[in-house]
Amino acid sequence: MITIALAKGRLAQKGLKRLTQANILFTEYDEQSRKLIFESDDKKARIVFVKAMDVPIYVANGIADVGIVGKDVLLENNEYVNELADLGFGACRLCVCGIKPLPTDRKPIIASKYPLVTQRFFNAHGIDVDIIKLEGSVELAPLLELSDAIVDIVESGLTLQENNLSIFTTITTSSARLIVNPRSYKTKIKAMTPIINAIMQGDNV
Repeated sequence: MITIALAKGRLAQKGLKRLTQANILFTEYDEQSRKLIFESDDKKARIVFVKAMDVPIYVANGIADVGIVGKDVLLENNEYVNELADLGFGACRLCVCGIKPLPTDRKPIIASKYPLVTQRFFNAHGIDVDIIKLEGSVELAPLLELSDAIVDIVESGLTLQENNLSIFTTITTSSARLIVNPRSYKTKIKAMTPIINAIMQGDNV
């Protein structure tokens, strides 16, 4: 049985749609369910739902053979996985955002869910910063003066606009990626191939 790690949300829905189009069916799956593991109808695969940041960890440790995760998560995560493909959905940007320019008379304080990416970016630009790791609603940090700016994912930009935040610079772009466990890719390739091909195919109209 091939195990596929997913994080609930749009990436999982797009991945499941592609599996369904390839007749790899999970008819017991219910988006509203709190159940975390679902087996395919043919019992050849199962999906497990984990936090987005944990997808590479499950794949790297061989608990899952395959995963769908954003490039932003891979950049923040140092787990050893094989990145097979850009799946062409879930496009967004990882940006530095704030209300007013960063201070120059002291170390700027940056809040983010991505402390490693943030540190690498500012180090590369020769800027010494203090980083506060937050798990949610990072837009609040500059509004309540917890930080001078944030590093976060931007899709439509509507949340920034509604909270009077502006994009200072784009660090990188991100989209959904297909990752696999290196050992599984060697030892289970026959069983994995239909699943990999299904996920990599474009959506049918």
